[in-house]
Amino acid sequence: MNSITLDKVKKIYVIGIKGSGIIAVVEILKAMDKEITGSDTNEKFFTDEILQRLGIKYHEKFTVENVPADADLIIYSTSYNENNNVELRYVIEKDLPRASYPEILAHLFNSRYGLAVAGTHGKTTTSAMLANALKDCGQAPNAIIGSQVLDWGGNALVGTGEFFVAETDEYQNKLRLYDPKAAILTSCDFDHPDFFPDFVEYKKVFKDFVVRIPRGGFLVVWGDSTDTLEIAKSCQAEVLTYGLGEGNDYKISNLKFLISNQNPSTNEQISKQAQSFEVICGDLSLGEFEIQLAGKHNVLNALAVIATCHKLQLNLEKVGTSLRNFRGTSRRFEYVGERNGAIIIDDYGHHPEEIVATLAGARERYPKKNIWAVFHPHTFTRTKALLSEFSQSFSDADKVIVLDIYGSARETQGGVHSKDLVKLINQFDRDKAEYVPTISEAVEFLKDKIGPDDVVITIGAGNVWEVGRKLKNPSA
Repeated sequence: MNSITLDKVKKIYVIGIKGSGIIAVVEILKAMDKEITGSDTNEKFFTDEILQRLGIKYHEKFTVENVPADADLIIYSTSYNENNNVELRYVIEKDLPRASYPEILAHLFNSRYGLAVAGTHGKTTTSAMLANALKDCGQAPNAIIGSQVLDWGGNALVGTGEFFVAETDEYQNKLRLYDPKAAILTSCDFDHPDFFPDFVEYKKVFKDFVVRIPRGGFLVVWGDSTDTLEIAKSCQAEVLTYGLGEGNDYKISNLKFLISNQNPSTNEQISKQAQSFEVICGDLSLGEFEIQLAGKHNVLNALAVIATCHKLQLNLEKVGTSLRNFRGTSRRFEYVGERNGAIIIDDYGHHPEEIVATLAGARERYPKKNIWAVFHPHTFTRTKALLSEFSQSFSDADKVIVLDIYGSARETQGGVHSKDLVKLINQFDRDKAEYVPTISEAVEFLKDKIGPDDVVITIGAGNVWEVGRKLKNPSA
């Protein structure tokens, strides 16, 4: 990417154009008047609608013939390499000008006042909240989020302002590409054991990341974790802590869970439930704030945004309005519908800490309901490395269904089975978990068992969301 000047690039071809991250880059490049085409599989995603709205033509099959001979730049998804994609192999053999998705994102990000959101958990929601708040404060930011933002109709903001908000991914040490002017660090728990040999190496990529924040910038860091505070010591810029603990620069006071009196099984009711809290900075109250999202983890995500906006001297009243109206992102405690009066929710959580937070938020919101967790373990390496932690992360669920492990494009097998997780869960809580191999079998298992007293939460980074969609369908 270093040898490519984007200003001179007119015609771009994208391999894996339907990717949830790539589509946001495509939207920004399209706004820069670049001519864009691309390719992907024929599987349908939310990104198909965005491509059609943007008027971008794309092939639904990978063949060498698709690659334009006169393309100035080839952008490719890191899901593909020369071994699993014929187009990328051709591009590499011909040594055509190319850049990966994270490289082009970093190029765009580094050319503005880059506000990076990093961490093991909470990146998507926090970066979306921050970008939305900047927009509502009139800052016209650019933003790239890893999932669809419900109020945007996509996952990108195209703006003319100085700020660029990016959800930045630590996997494969993509963080090395970014030079943030400021950053939020939401959390740090060991993850991606297929790439990082241990927690020390995992934390090192975050340390190497925050050290690049210039002295005139700042780092907003979750202050209730020894691991995030350890990382923050590497930062040469101003460090601002946030959290529930008394020692934080920004802390929560008077946290309340609010419930309206409407029918709790309707979509409208889900939007009427809220959490309110006061934010204290030193001896100063920054006011009362409210969010629609469930769980203390989302209160902390909002607090990180408030701290960042306060440091940027933005209007906190407008920030508060933005947070109150923010409906969230796709697959983050997303209301799906109902089956026999049972509420169906979908969540992307694929790490033990994320599952704990999701189910704690569900238990808080539905204290008298029977909670079913339908879990789709994601990657063999993660499941094997964190098996014990996974087994203890379902305490707020009444029943757990575990599907076969979703290996993703990276893996096909790996010395661990979903039955191992079921066995461990049941050691802690007898007969709580059940192994149901496939999505269709899970739908069949649940469809006549659930009713008005139940909440079903599908959890995982794979395609477990299909369980909820099929349960919602009356013909299933």
